[in-house]
Amino acid sequence: MHIQMVVFSEPKAGQSPGDWEDCACGGVISAVAPGQVPQRARFVVVDGATEAYDALRWVDQLVTSFSGQANAAVGPRLDPAAMRAWFAQMQDQWARESPTVFDSIIEERKFTEVGSFATLLGCELSGLDGPEPAWQAVALGDTVLFHVRHGHLLATFPPLGPNDFGTRPDGVYTLRSRLDRMSDRLLFGGGSLAPGDFLFGATDAMAHWIIRSVARGGERVLTVLEGLAHPSVFTRLVDDHRKARNSDERMKNDDVTLLRLRVLPDQPSFLLRCL
Repeated sequence: MHIQMVVFSEPKAGQSPGDWEDCACGGVISAVAPGQVPQRARFVVVDGATEAYDALRWVDQLVTSFSGQANAAVGPRLDPAAMRAWFAQMQDQWARESPTVFDSIIEERKFTEVGSFATLLGCELSGLDGPEPAWQAVALGDTVLFHVRHGHLLATFPPLGPNDFGTRPDGVYTLRSRLDRMSDRLLFGGGSLAPGDFLFGATDAMAHWIIRSVARGGERVLTVLEGLAHPSVFTRLVDDHRKARNSDERMKNDDVTLLRLRVLPDQPSFLLRCL
């Protein structure tokens, strides 16, 4: 099987694409030979906190490392010990590459006392060249994976409900004092894959809207997301629901990211990022 991947994104209303503080990436990390069916692939979706120090640098660092784009190195194994070691590695790298001089006392205190922070959803696809393809995922916070087959939702990971979204989600922090809590709160999930399946990775505003739509009996929203064909269509969808009069249909005005992955039987794999 092969994979087809697209990333849709939209900044907060009134802001430019350069202000987008989410990040998403994916690609093949293991193949038998160039051009052949991949054995493994992984993707990652990260949501940086606006109030954090230099969130753009933090999310870029996490995504680059996890997706295996850093110096051609494969990202961490998806098990508790390896993920804890990776968290520590990311914190050490952040500290090494951080400034020693700040523009103001306020910025320095923000760096030392708050640091940076981002929610994380990482997923690895395995067995794509065999009879039992599967996905395995890790998550910290309210960036969510949705597994969809034939228009029906098979799994939501983490298993969040409409009332589980708040202002202080779990996430990956630059502060070493948070390492134990991050390791303890990290969640693991997985499932089997079949040709035609979709996996969606969505940051909190989009994820919350999807979960509320499905909870109202509206699995039709999944068909809408499957059929998105252009970034402009995604932009209109987000704008319309940010302005919705009905609070049940309204989407929070926040940076929005939707990574859509489809499992295909016999097509060449490619990566397309729509911004």
